[in-house]
Amino acid sequence: MSGHSKFANIKHKKEKNDAAKGKIFTIIGREIAVAVKEGGPDPASNSKLRDVIAKAKANNMPNDTIDRGIKKAAGDANSVNYVETTYEGYGPSGTAIIVSCLTDNKNRTASNVRNAFTKGGGNVGTTGCVSYMFDEKGQIIVAKEDYETTADEFMMLALESGAEDFSEEEDSYEILTSPEDFSAVREALETAGVPMASAEVTMLPQNYVTLTSDDDKKKIQRILDLLDEDDDVQAVYHNWDDEE
Repeated sequence: MSGHSKFANIKHKKEKNDAAKGKIFTIIGREIAVAVKEGGPDPASNSKLRDVIAKAKANNMPNDTIDRGIKKAAGDANSVNYVETTYEGYGPSGTAIIVSCLTDNKNRTASNVRNAFTKGGGNVGTTGCVSYMFDEKGQIIVAKEDYETTADEFMMLALESGAEDFSEEEDSYEILTSPEDFSAVREALETAGVPMASAEVTMLPQNYVTLTSDDDKKKIQRILDLLDEDDDVQAVYHNWDDEE
């Protein structure tokens, strides 16, 4: 995948349409609610909440929307309790897909996820059936157009902040961390004034699968589109090389 522009992908996802923006805000709103319930409403003492706020700002979520979400989660004892759940399965030609959800109704979510896989000619598997093909990493993307520096200088800053890996793409820089070090590295870069196009803990495939059949490409896109439309779905990770 080297040479593929991660920043362009992020930009494309963000600019898709207003519906996509609404979906992103819904996703982040649920993450704020979970972070507040787990660690309280004060970002100073809740690193998970700090990370979600940084993600919200990277996605241009207004500050008052963020504040409202925190206050709502902190003040409403009867607010919805979201449960984290993950599904793993296969798309066409053995492509691997992981679906991360936050839901208040596991039966509904399980049914919707299964339906998405079925409609795209795939199937949901057992826990662990594909996750071994992915590595959990903190990933920070910085657009070159937003940050003037040399690659060498930036690499030194990232590594000194605790990053595991640094790579230069055509129009962006990618920084990888262990999941445990992600918050500390993100905060160190934020303190240094580095603007981030994206900053989150994600699942990166160890290898990518190229689909040669147009039918297979349509099928996996169908699965991804249906999952994308589901409000319970927080993130979808797959190993399809969709830029081929």
